[in-house]
Amino acid sequence: MTPDEALRRIAFLLEWRGASPYRVRAFHTAADAVRDLRPGPVDAAQAGRLRGVGPVTAEVISQASTGEVPTYLARLQAEADPAAQAGWDLAAASTGDCHLHSDWSDGGSPLEDMADAARALGHQWAVLTDHSPRLTIAHGLSPDRLRSQLEAVAAVNSRMGPDFRLLTGIECDILDDGSLDQDEDLLGRLDIVVASVHSKLRSEPEPMTARLLAAVRNPHADVLGHCTGRIITGRGRPQSRFDADAVFAACAEAGTAVEINCRPERRDPPDDLLVQAAAAGCRFAVDTDAHAPEQLHWQSTGYARAARIGLGADRLITTWPLDRLLAARGGKQ
Repeated sequence: MTPDEALRRIAFLLEWRGASPYRVRAFHTAADAVRDLRPGPVDAAQAGRLRGVGPVTAEVISQASTGEVPTYLARLQAEADPAAQAGWDLAAASTGDCHLHSDWSDGGSPLEDMADAARALGHQWAVLTDHSPRLTIAHGLSPDRLRSQLEAVAAVNSRMGPDFRLLTGIECDILDDGSLDQDEDLLGRLDIVVASVHSKLRSEPEPMTARLLAAVRNPHADVLGHCTGRIITGRGRPQSRFDADAVFAACAEAGTAVEINCRPERRDPPDDLLVQAAAAGCRFAVDTDAHAPEQLHWQSTGYARAARIGLGADRLITTWPLDRLLAARGGKQ
């Protein structure tokens, strides 16, 4: 067991138990700090000099660096219920993330940094999904800017090597009539399209249902993003109302994955709808909706939720190898 693995596993088990996000983040921060350590024993004092490493995480690093299971981790594993192992196995099987943003729209970091962070986490691929034109508040991409971004992604991939690929994509606004907010020819050139509602979230159920049905049946739509639009922190925002049976049945039929959005303020869909989507036979994408590199750590919370309702890796497209992901996308069009 490496220090990085031990720290990530502790973070996962703390999340599983419902620990404070700040406590969980401390272990992810420490895991980032040890990424470039040379193999071999590290004493706690040496580990404690690393940026973002405190006394507790330094002791974990020291113990794991000798190959042993750290005492802190052993205690958490002994106390964890059996389902936690299934959650960890899903998180460990993750190959990618279908939803992340860069400073081309409302993210805070260059797309190069987002790609580097995803690769450092062990991902084989990640999808750049900056916003579409209508979302002007998020500096959405016009067709011309999206074409320029495709060239920028190609340049990043040219230096990445064979073990990682940044995929082209977009988080496309679902318009009032259910159509997607980008040129058809451009949508056809992208690797992955996440379709999300960002306006009129409090519409009556009937028009919202019609809007979502049209979107998920669109052959360009690969993932239905944060389907209820809810916000569960701060002042919050209630979830949109729609016929979930009809929408999830349409997702299953069309092969459009339902997103398990891992942002702490979203965690969308809520548990009851997640169970409903699973019963409908939907595929899922466990996505961070990350706007900064450190937010890519959020993905494990979605895998924990998936494990709690008994989903296996085959239903989660973010555990699929790249060739299977792209083949499924090609089969829709």
